[in-house]
Amino acid sequence: TFFPAALTLPAGSSATFFCNISVENDSGLEYSLNWYKDSNHSQGQKIAEITRNNLQTKTEKYLLTNYTPVFKMEILNLHQNDSGSYYCGLIAFFEPDKVIESNRSHLVVTAAPEKTNDTEPEMKEGNPPESIKAVLLGILLLAGAVVLLIFGYLTVMYRRGDVQKPPSENRPVTKEKPPMVPVSTVDYGVLEFQRDQQAQLPLEPRLVDQTEYATIIFQEEKPVTPERGKKHQD
Repeated sequence: TFFPAALTLPAGSSATFFCNISVENDSGLEYSLNWYKDSNHSQGQKIAEITRNNLQTKTEKYLLTNYTPVFKMEILNLHQNDSGSYYCGLIAFFEPDKVIESNRSHLVVTAAPEKTNDTEPEMKEGNPPESIKAVLLGILLLAGAVVLLIFGYLTVMYRRGDVQKPPSENRPVTKEKPPMVPVSTVDYGVLEFQRDQQAQLPLEPRLVDQTEYATIIFQEEKPVTPERGKKHQD
């Protein structure tokens, strides 16, 4: 037997048929199960095959699975040209005259559904995120406005604080001159010591005239006395 008797499915989906066999004394019998398709009442065309010892067979278009005594056939990725009648045929080895065919099941493949119907729910599901984005945007704008107000308030208060400062604080800071530190100067002079002319003694012979040098340090803060002035003139 071959079931279900009829299927109507859209393009792109998969169709599943089952073939149920009943063999007496199945313990040692070898057989093969073929799958056929009739198109426009023409002669059946073999499309797939599975043997008793094979658990599964897969091609690009068909997937066959062995659940003895039931076999499942899946037609993958349906197209409209897959429409037609399908049936299975049992071929028993060592018994050439024993070929059993099942009843026919009819498959109708319709056009694929339009994608517009699928997009509408997606648009509806996308509405809540859009509203959430709008709320978040509003919150961000409000927070930005509050920050700007606080910044403006602080700026105004800072400027008012500068105006209300006493005049002494607004004056520019001037550098104080360091206190004057007395600096000692060094003056060099030559003192010549003259002997008394009245008590001149004969000069002793000497090879080199001796000249005495002295260093005198005067502080600038001391006033120049008449004696110092006179000595300076001399």
